[in-house]
Amino acid sequence: MTPLEQYVLLPLLILVLLTQSTLLFIDAKKKGSFAWFWGLWGLIQFPLPTLFYYFFVVRAHRRKRR
Repeated sequence: MTPLEQYVLLPLLILVLLTQSTLLFIDAKKKGSFAWFWGLWGLIQFPLPTLFYYFFVVRAHRRKRR
């Protein structure tokens, strides 16, 4: 990978990870389910935290609402 590609890819990756982490943290805080855990995990990798959050928190929260 050339240095130019790294300068383009790295800021994009940082933006994606920060956005994912922030959105997971805010939504988990609203639902009351380990907001710090989801926020920190969202900073580490992409897209697994979002997928797991959907299956374990969002779907469970929807079932409780019904």
